[in-house]
Amino acid sequence: MAEQQQDQTAAAPTADGALGYEHARDALLDVVRQLENGGISLEESLALWERGEQLAKVCQRWLDGARARLDAALAAEEGEGPGGE
Repeated sequence: MAEQQQDQTAAAPTADGALGYEHARDALLDVVRQLENGGISLEESLALWERGEQLAKVCQRWLDGARARLDAALAAEEGEGPGGE
């Protein structure tokens, strides 16, 4: 089982920027589950933790980008004023 977990971690895309938010979030949840279940070596735990950190950063970039888009849309809407279009 530990070998399968290691294979899943190794098979994860290295270009994290190509991951969509949902994919990165699901992969992060899987990493957390694996760490919580235990039964893996220290080395495997460290590799999973590092992967989790990478995935968390991907998720945070997506969320930051979504927030920026929302802020821009709200600012544009406020700039139109009460008359609208």
